[in-house]
Amino acid sequence: MTTKFERDFVVLVLGIETSCDETAAAIVDDQRRIWVDRVLSQTEDHKPFGGVVPEIAARSHLDHIDRLIAEALAQTGLKLDDLDAIAATCGPGLIGGVMVGATMGKAIALAAKKPFVAVNHLEGHALTPRLTHDIDFPYLLLLASGGHAQILAVLGVGQYRRLGTTIDDAMGEAFDKVAKMAGLGHPGGPQVERAAQTGDPARFALPRPLKGRPGCDFSFSGLKNAVRLVVESLPRPLSPQDQADLCASFQQAVTDSVAERTTNAIVQFKQHWPVGTHLVVAGGVAANAKLRDTLSLLSHRHGLSFLAPPLSLCTDNGAMIAWAGIERFRLGLTDGLDFAPRPRWPLDPDATQIRP
Repeated sequence: MTTKFERDFVVLVLGIETSCDETAAAIVDDQRRIWVDRVLSQTEDHKPFGGVVPEIAARSHLDHIDRLIAEALAQTGLKLDDLDAIAATCGPGLIGGVMVGATMGKAIALAAKKPFVAVNHLEGHALTPRLTHDIDFPYLLLLASGGHAQILAVLGVGQYRRLGTTIDDAMGEAFDKVAKMAGLGHPGGPQVERAAQTGDPARFALPRPLKGRPGCDFSFSGLKNAVRLVVESLPRPLSPQDQADLCASFQQAVTDSVAERTTNAIVQFKQHWPVGTHLVVAGGVAANAKLRDTLSLLSHRHGLSFLAPPLSLCTDNGAMIAWAGIERFRLGLTDGLDFAPRPRWPLDPDATQIRP
């Protein structure tokens, strides 16, 4: 463990993440070292409800965030005076939880007389490959999580061009709903992936949304409905083999659809930003091995290098928020303590908003 007496870096930032159902605090320096990354999952709290309950999530953040920050400091031997800035997720996300983390970050910044950096949760995911692999701008990003499904050209810190987004449901949301319909429980992504390992992906003829259409947008609501119809046609409760085949068929349909839409995005990206060399996948759904393997083959076929963060940095965490804070702080992009948390915060505000 690096100690404060070996300060061979310029910037050291505390990152706070509370946008959904992980409470996280991390400390990262500008040499890309993660000093500590404490993440408290609320999976067991929400499991009885089959999904995240915003009120329960916010209460849990409130109960635990101060302890996690104190433990992070104690584990590293650092004091607040050793930090150069405080970064906190200020959106998008479940607004109750976002407010908890943002308020805590502001309070620490005020008390310690440190700059405050309001971080867009999506930018945390978008910049993670620069923390783990130090890649240059621009790069093509597939951001896939419980609340988001987007393809973006990442041109710089705070500079994004959205090439495609979902016209209905997010990818992670579709996994969660399918898991629930199949009787697998919460969280859906890992449950579906696990069940699919012993399933037949060709058993159920599920649609590939938007197949053959131009553009890079996604759609998952029709696929979810097709899964529902299959479930209703099967004896209940579903047998383990039915569950496995259903999950394998769904996962294959999602993967095929994402591959096609991403192919369209690669063509656009190489046309407009030919110096870009990487396809990056980030967000919780990026932990899916089937999706990662397919996108890796796809990127190499089109002359791009493929990059996915370690699994621990795909799901929500404080290290990505601390790193985004470092990136912004180095550019002088700090925020006032009157910065208002927000439930919606697009990375590309000029993009056409498909959903309200």
